[in-house]
Amino acid sequence: MSMEDLLKDLQGQKEAQGEGYVSLDMLFNPAFMSKYSSLKSFEEFLKKGNFQADTLDEIQNVEGELFDRHVNRETDFSDWKSMLNKANAEYTHKK
Repeated sequence: MSMEDLLKDLQGQKEAQGEGYVSLDMLFNPAFMSKYSSLKSFEEFLKKGNFQADTLDEIQNVEGELFDRHVNRETDFSDWKSMLNKANAEYTHKK
C-alpha cells in the first residue's frame, strides 16, 4: 500500500469515525511540510528517512530516537512530539 493509499484510507476512517479524528494528510499537509521543512509531503519525509510505514499502526511504531533524529534533521522541530503538537495546533486554529 502506498502512502497515498494510506492517506485515502485514513480519510475514509475519519468520515466513518466522525468528528475528533484527523487524518495525517490533513495534519501534515503540503503547506505544513513546506513551511517547516524542505520537503513537499509527509510521504517524501518518510521516504527520505528510509522509514517504511504503510499503515497508521506502522507510523505510530516508527516513533523513537531514530525518528526524532530524522525530524530534527529534516524539519524545524527538535522531535516528533513537537512536530505533531504544532501540526495539531495549526489544524485546530484553522477550524
